[in-house]
Amino acid sequence: MRIGSPPGRPSYDRGMSRTRRLAVVLLLNIGLVTALVVVGLAAHSLAVLAAGADYLADAAAIGVSLLAIWIAAHPRGHPEATTVAALVNAGWLLILNIAIIAAAIWRLAAGTHHVAGLPVLIVSATAAAVMLAGALILGGDADDDDGAEDLNLKAVLLDTAADAAAAAGVAVSGAIILGAGGWYWLDPATALVIAVIIAFHALKLTRKITAALRSP
Repeated sequence: MRIGSPPGRPSYDRGMSRTRRLAVVLLLNIGLVTALVVVGLAAHSLAVLAAGADYLADAAAIGVSLLAIWIAAHPRGHPEATTVAALVNAGWLLILNIAIIAAAIWRLAAGTHHVAGLPVLIVSATAAAVMLAGALILGGDADDDDGAEDLNLKAVLLDTAADAAAAAGVAVSGAIILGAGGWYWLDPATALVIAVIIAFHALKLTRKITAALRSP
């Protein structure tokens, strides 16, 4: 289902285009998860671990989106499958970032251990560049030719762009920690700020998708 578009199922050509774009971003996410988790554990960085968990959730969400596109395009499929997938993706993103907010607050209250700034800087800068490329790949197919929104692609695009911005923020905090030789509290503080921003936008998107599903 697309806001502002006439009812009906998406064409196979558009579905294949979206499938290719989503598949590329899925591979990018899978490739980054292991690196982020390994570096996050080694560097004692909550921000990097949160990014790794987010990318893992993204991979699952994109898998749901690919399944939804196939269902919507199937002769016996449901035309609103992609919108439902968008709701699942946005809702999962909201839940995940609420958990990150709780973990960041706990670490700030309990005290932050040593965080290795250099590996945080390197892996986060790499992740930011890769996710920015993913957002550009998806951005070319987020709307129909007539400008109507594809909520499924918009949910994944939001998530991917948020990943790029979050990774860039973590890279900046890593550079500051590296340069200052301290300020370890900046790591969970960065994770907290980014999670709050992403959760806010995920909530807005969830409300928009829910309204679209309720509309006749």
